[in-house]
Amino acid sequence: MTIVCLPNPVYGCFFPLSQSSSREREERESNKIKEELPSQTDNYRPNMQLKPLNTLTVTLMLFFTFFILFFSGFLEFPSVSSSIQNFSNPNQSLNSDPDPFTDLLSAFKKWDSQMGCARFRENHKDLIHLLSNRSGSLQEAVADSGCSDLKMEHASVLVKGWTWIPDNLDNLYSCRCGITCLWTKSSVLADKPDALLFETTTPPLQRFSGDPLRVYMDLEAGRRRSGQEDIFISYHAKDDVQSTYAGALFHNGRNYHVSSYKKNDILVYWSSSRCLPQRNQLAKSLLRFLPYHSFGKCLNNVGGLDMALSFYPECANDAGTPKWWDHLHCAMSHYKFVLAIENTVTESYVTEKLFYALDSGAVPIYFGAPNVLDFVPPHSIIDGTKFSSMEKLASYVKALANDPVAYAEYHAWRRCGVSGNYAKARAASLDTLPCRLCEEVSRRGGRNAKT
Repeated sequence: MTIVCLPNPVYGCFFPLSQSSSREREERESNKIKEELPSQTDNYRPNMQLKPLNTLTVTLMLFFTFFILFFSGFLEFPSVSSSIQNFSNPNQSLNSDPDPFTDLLSAFKKWDSQMGCARFRENHKDLIHLLSNRSGSLQEAVADSGCSDLKMEHASVLVKGWTWIPDNLDNLYSCRCGITCLWTKSSVLADKPDALLFETTTPPLQRFSGDPLRVYMDLEAGRRRSGQEDIFISYHAKDDVQSTYAGALFHNGRNYHVSSYKKNDILVYWSSSRCLPQRNQLAKSLLRFLPYHSFGKCLNNVGGLDMALSFYPECANDAGTPKWWDHLHCAMSHYKFVLAIENTVTESYVTEKLFYALDSGAVPIYFGAPNVLDFVPPHSIIDGTKFSSMEKLASYVKALANDPVAYAEYHAWRRCGVSGNYAKARAASLDTLPCRLCEEVSRRGGRNAKT
């Protein structure tokens, strides 16, 4: 594949993404790059006699000048989305006198005495209001009045083949509207399922009368349908059933010890072992300005792989042989910031990389979905794309790391119960998928659905 380097004022170079079927979710996506119109200097000729211009000529000249400036990027109109984006990194007053801190609980006490939940809600009321009224990125549960659309009181889903879905999702659920849902990987427990779920294998080419409905799930960035499904599941709200990455089932069995100690000499945690060129380039362009630890294969600077337990032995998981993901959250919690870079920039493609950081008690520095604010709590992340340069982003991060009150404000959503759309993102996650899929199967009539 030929790699083309596209100029980008923030990243330096942006490489088109390659396609892959791996779990690391690579998909060719790139942002539209606005090219600035080069400035031109008109030659001044004092001896040239100017002819009088009529009104029509002047109007046309002004129109074409405006047209060129607008489409070249010099002139932009404000939009609702851009006004919302500005809230992602408010121009808050950071402490001019550095106050390095290592104890998160002490930072919380300072924030409580100087700010508090009431002022937090007041300071961010515009952001909270705007985001709470933006529901297009997330599917919401149908009101109880929609129960009349359900045709079955019980639905069963048989998961076929190998999938990323954890085994402990298997269960008998009591769902909305009084229906029950059996979700299982056992053809013995579901000998006559109402639906068959496929993820890594293709559904049957044809469904005959009386056969189970065919469900296909693709949580990768491309959202590729099999073309042979009756119901399609993806991370996007526009598809039949949405499953976000915000739930807890993606990281079962891990050590959830969260440290109140925050390192002050090393600010950023990063871990990536699939060294995609564009992601490495972006990480390098930021981390060259910040002290960091990288525990993965990419930009590793901790002396090798699987070194987290050497740094933080308290993060060891007692459940058998340790794996790198067992101590992920615990290790992250020792850092003030976690760098989270998606493999592709795609609307609504907000993966576990971001939610792991939130769960660990760190502040994510995020590069990814342009509508990320629709999935996270108000004032909880630093959206790296909102800074004009990596150097300015790094300066903001350093200043925030030395301001316990401003840093604690990024945790206020959790302490004050201001979750915003994050609650909706959790409600539309894999955690609740069994009931929501069974409702859709019931709505269509299961095996009795028309072919």
